[in-house]
Amino acid sequence: MNAVHVRSAEKALNVGTWLIVFGAMLYSVLTVTPLMADHTADRWSWTAPILPLVVDAAVVIVVKLDDVLARLGGNGGRWPVVLRWMTGLMTLALNTADSALKKDLVGMAVHSVAPLLLIVTAETGLAYRRAIAKAVSALEAKEKSERAEREQTARERAERARADQREEREHAAQLVREQRDHEALLAREQTEREERARREARETREREQAAEQAARERREREREQREQEALNRERQARERAETERRERALKAEREQRERQEQAARERAALLDRGPAESKLPEHEARPIVAAAFTSGLPVRQAAELSGWSVGWVTARYAEHRAPAAGRHADLAIAGQ
Repeated sequence: MNAVHVRSAEKALNVGTWLIVFGAMLYSVLTVTPLMADHTADRWSWTAPILPLVVDAAVVIVVKLDDVLARLGGNGGRWPVVLRWMTGLMTLALNTADSALKKDLVGMAVHSVAPLLLIVTAETGLAYRRAIAKAVSALEAKEKSERAEREQTARERAERARADQREEREHAAQLVREQRDHEALLAREQTEREERARREARETREREQAAEQAARERREREREQREQEALNRERQARERAETERRERALKAEREQRERQEQAARERAALLDRGPAESKLPEHEARPIVAAAFTSGLPVRQAAELSGWSVGWVTARYAEHRAPAAGRHADLAIAGQ
């Protein structure tokens, strides 16, 4: 059972208890009011429902406060018990009084059902509420304990993971240091061996071939100088070629940009002429339509600028949509 089941049981208990309480109240008012009217002066007969309502109000207070105290886990002492039983016995007496006066045992039994049910329901409901409150407290304590255990387990797991990671990092660092030290030792030994071999070979060459070594060194220096000069010349040639290539690219880009700007100015000049007052010659209208197409103007506006019909301008737009036609149109605009 979890908290959802407990709340569902508590809700069912509240609904059932209040249904019984209000049913018993209504039955008590309907039963006791005629009795009070018969034992009250005629001019005060209108006060007959007051007594059953007062008794039933005490019952409502007892049931509600018992509900609140049970939820809070409190105990009101003996006076709530006295009030609960007193109101229950009063309700029982008032409901069976009329039948008792008439010596009607069946009527007494029938009219005692609602008060007895109300008394037993009040006592049972209080016991149920206390049991539910105790169960809820136990569930909350269990959930709190389980949550604390989960949190502790998670903390321990995280701590172990951090410790394992720290150990792995330290182990990896130790391996790296050992590998570096070993490589340094091997490098030193290799350097020492090479240095010793070079020193011995040098001493031997110095003793046996002093003159030849000098000539060979001179030729080696001359060869290195020639190679260095060749490398320098080759590098300078590459640098000059790269500089010339960049200059040509910049020049071509500048010329292309100038051609585009010139074409844009020419298109703007054609479009700034405004609507044609009459139909222009075809050799003048075609560049205007080409400029309007390139600038993305609508067909109708292009027709107004050239003075030609919308159909003719639409046909020219269709020609310009083809790549070859577009190149011819740009050449035509540039030639104006």
